[in-house]
Amino acid sequence: MSKKMMTVLVALAFVCSSFLLVSCAKKQVKVSEEKKPAVEVEEKVEKVEVVEVEKDEDTAAREAQRQARLRELAAAQRLADEIRAFETTNIYFDFDKSDLKPEAQETLKQKAEWLLKHPAYTVRVEGNCDERGTQEYNLALGQRRADAAKKFLMALGVAEHRIGTISYGEERPADPGHNERAWALNRRDEFKLTKRW
Repeated sequence: MSKKMMTVLVALAFVCSSFLLVSCAKKQVKVSEEKKPAVEVEEKVEKVEVVEVEKDEDTAAREAQRQARLRELAAAQRLADEIRAFETTNIYFDFDKSDLKPEAQETLKQKAEWLLKHPAYTVRVEGNCDERGTQEYNLALGQRRADAAKKFLMALGVAEHRIGTISYGEERPADPGHNERAWALNRRDEFKLTKRW
């Protein structure tokens, strides 16, 4: 081979190798540039997923708190309704009697059951009479009526210290009328609850 040919071959080899090196460098740059945005996209996706998970957890926590509050409110409303029913359900007596009628006993059984389920409450039994008889006699009769209810509640398991009694005699009529209907409504025991703690 001639020297001229050899020089051309060397020059050609140099150009080819330079071309390869340049093209490889460009590819490397392109590859590294392509990979960099992919990593950034992955990081952004992970951040979005973390934020969405945190939002889901916050939403779930708020919903759990809301549900718990609704349950508390519903329980408080049920208790208020039960207390109202307890206090507005009276028992009634025959004229000049303090004996508990069968319907009065049933009512007292329900009251005893409620009191046993709610030990934080005490009850005051208020004995009342109609207007017939002297004031002193009616106070004593009202006390006998309150005591009869107390004894019955105690027999059903309600502790004595949770039951108070008072007599109002004829002083607090439920109906101010002067007839048998009014007198029947006035011969009663009323019940008032108090929360101890």
